[in-house]
Amino acid sequence: MEENFVLNAVQRAEILSEALPSIQKYHGKTMVIKYGGNAMTDPALQKAFAEDIVLLKLVGINPVVVHGGGPQIETALKRLGKEGHFVQGMRVTDAETMGVVAWVLAGEVQQQIVGLINQVGGKAVGLTGRDGAMIRAHKLRLKDQHDPSIEHDVGMVGDIEEIDPSVVKALQDDQFIPVVSPIGYGVDNESYNINADVVAAALATKLQAEKLLMLTNIAGVLDKQGQLLPELTPTRVDELCADGTISGGMIPKISGALEAAKRGVKAVHIIDGRVPHSMLLEVLTEQAYGTMIRA
Repeated sequence: MEENFVLNAVQRAEILSEALPSIQKYHGKTMVIKYGGNAMTDPALQKAFAEDIVLLKLVGINPVVVHGGGPQIETALKRLGKEGHFVQGMRVTDAETMGVVAWVLAGEVQQQIVGLINQVGGKAVGLTGRDGAMIRAHKLRLKDQHDPSIEHDVGMVGDIEEIDPSVVKALQDDQFIPVVSPIGYGVDNESYNINADVVAAALATKLQAEKLLMLTNIAGVLDKQGQLLPELTPTRVDELCADGTISGGMIPKISGALEAAKRGVKAVHIIDGRVPHSMLLEVLTEQAYGTMIRA
């Protein structure tokens, strides 16, 4: 019994020692994490995510969380007798749906994430794109992916005009962990529902983040045979979109990731949020997880 305890203690010490180069490499750097999928709905994964965020902050890395909330929005809409509709991965958002989206994202979901992080010793603060005039947006004109001459009307879905990350930087400087709901504001003070993957990619670009980590419900980007693609380039992404391998909700995720990589984010990873501590494994070990997007 005592021998097993000593072996376990040695193994744990070795693991911590192996993390040292990554901690040194990323100390003082910003990482944007898109939090969504199963990681948001499974209690054990929620706790693991909160612990990982707090650990990153404690070792000197600056995490910024951008969250989605698709399942929670669907549940709220069903209670109202409404059914969600999507076009090319974007939720069609009429005025009533926008009210539900704002209530769920900026209320229920955001406060749960903030509470979980605070519960395990962090100091999280919830924001929307309205706070600090962070995300200015206008109505998205969604072009058909097969015929660009066709535009889809998806309602109060926003396209980002400008991001001012001042409020995020101020919170980081005071050792807080920003948790951002993807809601922007328009010129007439209207609210816009913005895809969380798009917000995470744009914010990572503006902050010149060291990494953008996108948690998903799959192991990464898969080919038509279901095999993991460990790395993607712009040319390969175009091919996978053309043959339908990348479709639906994966389109804005990949597009945002690619744009962030092109605009200076050093590493963009799409990783499996169903694996406990997958984010920590990606950041603090040499083992590659999921799919890396390269410019």
